[in-house]
Amino acid sequence: MAAGVTPRAQDKPKACVIGWPVSHSRSPLIHGYWLDQLRIEGSYERAEVPAADFSSFMANFARLGYSGGNVTLPHKEAAFHHCVRATETACCLKAVNTLWFEGGQLQGDNTDVDGFTAALDQEAPGWDLVPGHAVVIGAGGAARAIVYALKQRGLRRILVVNRTKARAASIAAMFGQPVEVADESALQQSLTDAALLVNTTSLGMAGQPALSIDLAPLPLEATVSDIVYIPLETELIKAAKTQGLRAVPGISMLLHQAVPGFERWFGVRPAVSTELRSLIEAEIRAAR
Repeated sequence: MAAGVTPRAQDKPKACVIGWPVSHSRSPLIHGYWLDQLRIEGSYERAEVPAADFSSFMANFARLGYSGGNVTLPHKEAAFHHCVRATETACCLKAVNTLWFEGGQLQGDNTDVDGFTAALDQEAPGWDLVPGHAVVIGAGGAARAIVYALKQRGLRRILVVNRTKARAASIAAMFGQPVEVADESALQQSLTDAALLVNTTSLGMAGQPALSIDLAPLPLEATVSDIVYIPLETELIKAAKTQGLRAVPGISMLLHQAVPGFERWFGVRPAVSTELRSLIEAEIRAAR
């Protein structure tokens, strides 16, 4: 990991979201709302950084005046290696989405984990008390964070389903029991007696094919979650609601994962309010 650095002294803390591309990010709107509501004199901006320039950007991160920032694709794993210290969660996942300085040293965390569980806790309280296993579709970075979250919550069986079975197997090997691999051909069968279904892929996202799945085998007590938030209501979420299941759309995780970073940079823990959610939903609808 990189050596410690000292952020430039400044009256108004400044944070950013780092990615390539990053123009689509709703993070500036989320954090800007909290800054206004809490009357904090600070700022939050986009930092569009290609992969080839990421190391030099991080080397100058403090000198650019940043108190910290969010990290999005494709930099989450690279950012981890620039941290002097990282949380247990980030070390397990070897990826960070939140950076901040502490004692002059760059720290990192992966708030996708807590953001995911906070979203379910708010919108489907008691989801982790329903008997049954979890089915996670996908085997990318988001899937790793969500599988870790489910294991931390004590779920006794977590099935990972992915088109490339070897990638699902790598997640099972990373976390061990109770994580298992299920064949993509057995996806429908795996839903029987499941308490939770999570889509971590881009299927269902605007411009992408829909996730083709019949939710009929799911028990009525099950919860369906989709990390996709554009469109605000994917076909998967619509189908879950039609079937009377509890449905948690991706925008909820988007909002909750932002909370810890804001607290680190600006010193106040914000709330995910109905007003904020309505603001982000309206912006997404207007942009389409």
